[in-house]
Amino acid sequence: MDVQIEDSWKEELKQEFSKAYFQQIVAFLKTEKIQGKTIYPPGSLIFNAFTQTPFNNVKVVIIGQDPYHGPGQAHGLCFSVQDGINPPPSLINIYKEIEKDMGVGMSAKHGNLIKWAQQGVLLLNAFLTVRANEPASHSKIGWDNFTNAVIKTISDHKKGVVFLLWGKFAQEKQSLIDETKHHVLKAAHPSPFSADKGFFGCKHFSQTNELLLKEGLEPIDWKLP
Repeated sequence: MDVQIEDSWKEELKQEFSKAYFQQIVAFLKTEKIQGKTIYPPGSLIFNAFTQTPFNNVKVVIIGQDPYHGPGQAHGLCFSVQDGINPPPSLINIYKEIEKDMGVGMSAKHGNLIKWAQQGVLLLNAFLTVRANEPASHSKIGWDNFTNAVIKTISDHKKGVVFLLWGKFAQEKQSLIDETKHHVLKAAHPSPFSADKGFFGCKHFSQTNELLLKEGLEPIDWKLP
């Protein structure tokens, strides 16, 4: 089965693609398509996080949960939306924390985080697809097996990566990370329902850059045009 994913990731994850759970994901998505279901993101963007951040470039990992389920939003990068779509509430709160933490202004009308991805920030959703207008509709089709393998592969085969775990769901992935080799920063989720319970004031963006500098790596330019 030929999976269209960036070459370095294809090599690192090659064993996953032959496993039964992954073949079941593919079969499920094909069935949904035959039944006329609208799936987000579009097929060419399902693995966009991997396209924009090849394995060797990964310096930071941000873990999201579910792709956005509205038209034109999801493009395979967690918390990010396509050009022309206003930033969703969680992303607005991320911008607010960056402004306070880093002292930079963020565009309130721009929600495309591809600039971060291209600097080495893997924007990984736990579930890589969703049915239109049905949040979490693909949360039980096997994607978590795949994305857990992604996190474990990064932990096993790299060192000095900064993992940003926001909210209970992301923090449940902590057991996959070898903290003797990597850095884990935890905070509340940036959602309006929880941002004031520990996301605001977490200073994860400046802390991430300090850790990257200690690792001898370029810091992330978090400012967006």
